Amino acid sequence: MKKRVVITGMGVISALGNELDKFWNSIKNGESGISTVTLFDVSNMSTKVAAEIKDFDPTLYIDKKEARRMDRFTQFAMAATKMAVDMSGLDVEKVDKFRFGVVVGSGIGGIQTFENQHNVLNEKGPGRVSPFFIPMMISNMATGRIAIQYGAKGFNECVVTACATSTNAIGDAFKVIQRGDADVIITGGTEASITPVSFAGFCSMKAMSVCEDPKTACRPFDADRDGFVMGEGAGILVIEELEHALKRGANIIAEIVGYASTNDAYHITAPDPEGKGSMMCMKMAIKDANLEPEDIDYINAHGTSTEFNDKFETNAIKVVFGERAYKLPVSSTKSMTGHLLGAAGAIEAIISALSIRDGFIPPTINYKTPDPECDLDYVPNKGREAEVSCVLSNSLGFGGHNASIIIKKYQP
Repeated sequence: MKKRVVITGMGVISALGNELDKFWNSIKNGESGISTVTLFDVSNMSTKVAAEIKDFDPTLYIDKKEARRMDRFTQFAMAATKMAVDMSGLDVEKVDKFRFGVVVGSGIGGIQTFENQHNVLNEKGPGRVSPFFIPMMISNMATGRIAIQYGAKGFNECVVTACATSTNAIGDAFKVIQRGDADVIITGGTEASITPVSFAGFCSMKAMSVCEDPKTACRPFDADRDGFVMGEGAGILVIEELEHALKRGANIIAEIVGYASTNDAYHITAPDPEGKGSMMCMKMAIKDANLEPEDIDYINAHGTSTEFNDKFETNAIKVVFGERAYKLPVSSTKSMTGHLLGAAGAIEAIISALSIRDGFIPPTINYKTPDPECDLDYVPNKGREAEVSCVLSNSLGFGGHNASIIIKKYQP
């Protein structure tokens, strides 16, 4: 018999706040975390805006000496994990360490460290490259560092599936607990890719918005959308086998009930125009949850504000939900958070759980000009109070990756 899996803790580091309540209130109020880039000079780049984290002090969460030996993406993960573990009330000393795991992904990993040390190599020679270069850069180090900090000796992996990364991470962790191989897993995603080389690469692909107004640059599903806006940060969840959570008297936020992962097998960056991969992913997640399409109350869409993604995701939703698609609230919270790449799905899973907890559907902000090809209810500009029992959250990534999870109101 499959085990039930619940969410007992959540932590967020984002441009909208480094604390869960502040972050959620900003989402509910339709605030944007996007601003003009300050981390480096973008005067010669086509994109000028991003959702930067400007007030992050890693020493509030991590030993100062250790923080210096971590890339920014790992620092974000460690900070969000501390918040999530604290919220969960988990006493890590009382957990069976070999049934306590970590599954945290990053799409790009320690790119800042890579750039910094490459400059050291060129300017000062190989002997000056840091001995911490490799363990700071590699994408699995957030997972490894979390495991070391909390003594988690069970199932441990780092997922890398581009922008589907952290939805896959949560889904994989969910399946490990569901099949009985762990009691508790720290899971989610982290990303710190607002760096010169990374930014320049996305500019060269013409994937990012060239709108210089930070407050309107990200406009998912709008006819005038012109590309995504990069964000950074981390979203971490503590998920547990239900009986384990109940036995220790944990506060249960929501339940994870379904997950699926597919691939378009079509193109390295472009989504399949027919949306078959994402369509099947949603169908399979709903089936995995033993639900029907009519059971879904809200979809947190991938909604990147790019021409093809928004159109093709809309089409896939229509195929899965039929006529009901037009009555189903669908929003893209990337309009506020920016696109956190490998951390996007985790941030959006947290938003989905909070949407259920508080009975509130967040908006898609900056929606002004309807697109005839994107004609669903995108909860434009203003969120709404509603009974939300079941949320489907989608993530799609370069390489054709699709991932969907279903989060449901917990019922004893």
